[in-house]
Amino acid sequence: MDTQAAPSRARQLLKAGDTVFSTVRPYLRKIAYIPDGLDGEIASTGFCVLRSGEAIDRRYLFHLVTSGEFVSRVTERQRGVSYPAVRERDIMELDVPVPPLAEQHRIVTKLDEQLAHIKAGEAAVEAAIAQHQPLVDSILDRCVLGLKYESEQESLKGIQTKSSRKIDYSSLRALPAGWSWRVARDVCSSIVSGSTPQASLMYADAGDVPFLKVYNISKRGFVDFTVRPTFVDRETHERGLKRSRVLPGDVLTNIVGPPLGKTAVVPADHPEWNMNQAIVAFRAGSDISPDWLRFVLQSPYVIGLLVRTARATAGQFNIALSTCRELPIPVPPRSLQDALCEEVAASMEQLAGLEESVRGLNGEALELRSALLHAAFTGVLVPQDPADEPASTLLDRIRAQRAAAEAKPTTARRKRAPRKATQAAAPTTSGRSVPSGTQEALPL
Repeated sequence: MDTQAAPSRARQLLKAGDTVFSTVRPYLRKIAYIPDGLDGEIASTGFCVLRSGEAIDRRYLFHLVTSGEFVSRVTERQRGVSYPAVRERDIMELDVPVPPLAEQHRIVTKLDEQLAHIKAGEAAVEAAIAQHQPLVDSILDRCVLGLKYESEQESLKGIQTKSSRKIDYSSLRALPAGWSWRVARDVCSSIVSGSTPQASLMYADAGDVPFLKVYNISKRGFVDFTVRPTFVDRETHERGLKRSRVLPGDVLTNIVGPPLGKTAVVPADHPEWNMNQAIVAFRAGSDISPDWLRFVLQSPYVIGLLVRTARATAGQFNIALSTCRELPIPVPPRSLQDALCEEVAASMEQLAGLEESVRGLNGEALELRSALLHAAFTGVLVPQDPADEPASTLLDRIRAQRAAAEAKPTTARRKRAPRKATQAAAPTTSGRSVPSGTQEALPL
């Protein structure tokens, strides 16, 4: 098998059928097969280009390199600390199972067929997962806008008498009978933005009061304080950051992005929290329940009204606190709020269970792929034919042909300096044992 060495700052030309293997962490599992039509493309020095010789099928080589065992053995040979990498010669010295060439062809046919089925299954799983958020969005809008009930224009009269500098209340969609659009400042007991103290007053990992930043608001609608947790001391919380204190049940949304409109409820893990200036906290008043406010602010329709008011400055989008206070909130009768919140919570729980089950299929696909490759390279994936020419016999013939070619005399007129061979001499059998079948353990 050929390999193209990659001296400092060199570039390597690729050929169709090459297997490209990253030799630098953390990308040691980055492996690619070069398809027909990409001859002449260039690989950087961070890759080892493996090119099959006469004794090994090029697709067999690719599947072999992608097997977990091969990658693990390569990883064990990494060197360096600040820039860990694997030397190409370390890869080329690895023993690999080499069955007869005819059996290699059978293995490749079977692998390509079965792996295509697995890949199709994985694509179906990813497509199902991609539908999760659109379903959540649909459930939220259907709930907070009362889409399962008949709407009435009467629900718009109250909000249309009010004015907003940023939001066009006249464009709101009608709500069901008994519902009304209310301005956020009228139904929330407080709407406040955060502030950020000096860096010396913030502490990583431990402290008196947890301090929330935008990256702690998950896209899935909850506070994730495991991400770079920050704290402030009690004095800073009660004095310098007094106006940005938040309580469990408050609904947060970020007003600086991108992305904008991430929403989450403050959990009860701590009695009080604080937050930075990129977040606004809404606290429910007597006319709406905290759960209802939560679902309203997670609704794509409602939060979209706020996001569309954002102004861009140097690539950063900002929403004004005053605009948050003018946000229209759909308000059904209080008794109906509780029933709708229970309905949404039940639907969300069901969806979460389905998503977890679907994601579990990805793990099964990974296990199946690993088992398939293991079977291929231990001689049990396809039937073996005693009539196949052993790999060692083929290698002996290749060795003899090369020796005969090298022994031919050169004419005096065409004398030139000997050129370094680009194809290593075929190695002898290493004697490494193989679990089963007629495969032989040979160095790359």
